[in-house]
Amino acid sequence: MSPFAPHALLTGARLRPGDDPVDIRLRDGLVAEIGQGLTPFDAELHDAGGALAIPGLWDAHVHFGQWAAMARRVDVADTESPDEVVARVARHLAAERPAPGTVVQGFGWRVAGWDRLPSTAELDAVVGERPVILISGDCHAGWLSSAAFRALGLPVHEGHLDEDEWFPIYQRMADLPEDPAVVRASLDLAMRRAAAAGVVGVTDLEFETGRLEWPRRTAAGLDLLRVRTSTYPEGLEDAIAAGVRTGDVLDGTGLVTMGPLKVITDGSLNTRTAWCCEPFVTDDDLGDPRGKRNVDPEELTALLARAHAHGLEGAVHAIGDAALLDALDAYEASGARGTIEHAQLVRMEALQRFADLGLVASVQPAHLLDDRDSTEALWPDRLERCFALRSMTQAGIPLRLGSDAPVSPLDPWLAMSAAVHRSADEREPWAPEQALTPREALDASTDGVTEIAVGGPADFVLVDEDPCPAGLSGTTEQAARLRQTRVLATFVGGRMTHSA
Repeated sequence: MSPFAPHALLTGARLRPGDDPVDIRLRDGLVAEIGQGLTPFDAELHDAGGALAIPGLWDAHVHFGQWAAMARRVDVADTESPDEVVARVARHLAAERPAPGTVVQGFGWRVAGWDRLPSTAELDAVVGERPVILISGDCHAGWLSSAAFRALGLPVHEGHLDEDEWFPIYQRMADLPEDPAVVRASLDLAMRRAAAAGVVGVTDLEFETGRLEWPRRTAAGLDLLRVRTSTYPEGLEDAIAAGVRTGDVLDGTGLVTMGPLKVITDGSLNTRTAWCCEPFVTDDDLGDPRGKRNVDPEELTALLARAHAHGLEGAVHAIGDAALLDALDAYEASGARGTIEHAQLVRMEALQRFADLGLVASVQPAHLLDDRDSTEALWPDRLERCFALRSMTQAGIPLRLGSDAPVSPLDPWLAMSAAVHRSADEREPWAPEQALTPREALDASTDGVTEIAVGGPADFVLVDEDPCPAGLSGTTEQAARLRQTRVLATFVGGRMTHSA
């Protein structure tokens, strides 16, 4: 059964601040008519009460299952040492007393800034024979107890794991036993919270086989969002065999579509594994001072070419500037189209080539709030090239904003405000010349839809005030206005998914 409203009429909505209210007729998931005094006929009626209607918001990069799981995880963010992490885990175990055999998961620790690395032994000393898996705040590393290694059928490793050693374990976490009712409840809660923020759709870059998992979820009633799912190289041949192409509808509701091939070519800033043209600035003796190249250029080109030949776009993770250059080379050589995910550190001289290739920059501005101190410590000689949103825009590169949830919250208003103000505290914005205007940030958050128009999707949000008013005195006020925007209602395919 389609979740789209077969016929609905929204009355008294403003399409622009200061304009007279209009009525919007919605049929079968599309905007059918816009005018004043439209006849209701047999429509389901919604009164906007003069609220401003804007296109529905998208999060262009999430790991939705991991984001939903945050409701079930121990919060170990903002910790300053391994000792503080294990103390929080100990308090959780004492307070919650999870059943024997339950795999306890935690999230948020970041090794950057710690004066030593964590050990398996110190975690074991607190948790004993209980399996515990602690995911780093950038999702690029894991810290496991010995019992967790054994539960996964793996040899015990002394110390934390990152990148190539960690990702296979991260992928397998979905197979660990959990109460299905609890998992479903957390997915439902995550969807409702997203809808309450005005989100109508997400690009889900989770490790699971989303083209199979999401249709099961929507059939079970988890249908508040559009989902563009993905595959990783491990599932590429299965996707090709199934005949799915980017943009194909995958479920009976019409909410789930096939997205890109996701390839992780390098690491991250905080694990000091982003693949860079110059070494990290640190006193530590790094085995890979320029980070890690996870996929060599020839393999990346071959993967993109294979995907492109079968109608799949690419989504290439590139945080370091050397990884960005590798990605551009592979896109050009393969003829593929798609996105660069993150583009956190760029080469200014490569941006015009980026634009000329017709690629999209899928960026996560809220990361610049979390990564400011690490960037100043590890990349102090290249600050002006980090989160270079203005330079990318000026080069003609389309931007799509996202969160990378759970790395940052699934909150488009936070992402927009970070893109505009570039500071999370009393400090002055860093690299303020790279800021976006509020309108640019909003337009980069609607999946390319810039207005509500006849024939367009009936995906929109009612808000209390204009989130991008003229006349605000600076980026502090502009960012605050974005963060304070109140979502009154969200519609997906003409169906109300949230009402305040």
